[in-house]
Amino acid sequence: MSRHAILAAAVPLLAASGAALAIDYASVASPAILYETSSLQARKLAIIRAGTPVEVVVTSPDLQWVKVRDSAGGMAWIQGGALSRQRTVLVVAEQAAVRREASGNAPVAFEVARDVVLEYVSASSDGWVEVRHADGDGGYLRFTEVWGL
Repeated sequence: MSRHAILAAAVPLLAASGAALAIDYASVASPAILYETSSLQARKLAIIRAGTPVEVVVTSPDLQWVKVRDSAGGMAWIQGGALSRQRTVLVVAEQAAVRREASGNAPVAFEVARDVVLEYVSASSDGWVEVRHADGDGGYLRFTEVWGL
């Protein structure tokens, strides 16, 4: 059976079984160390800054360790207590205009540069995400301008 046929058969089965296909995101609560494996004795890869959104890939059975993926696709382990359910997004556009309304014609509330972390407020089905800056200003960005949704 071809790989295409296998995928065509598997997708409806997964959907019907209720298998979770949604991506789960969290944010880093405070600066934390990323490890190569799920152990304090493992090689330390980097320090990740507070607020950074990460995709949760897998959680250890005891919830002590979480394997995460960052916006660049890198994967590492982080201690479970270092994560927060407070959602954030990371700006991936070089420069993005945060608009007052979810419209490309809306006035600009403020602008942000690449790698700025914003609080996730909500998402719409028409391609916009509502965000809030740490200083309290809020507005809307296009989905394509952020990572962490």
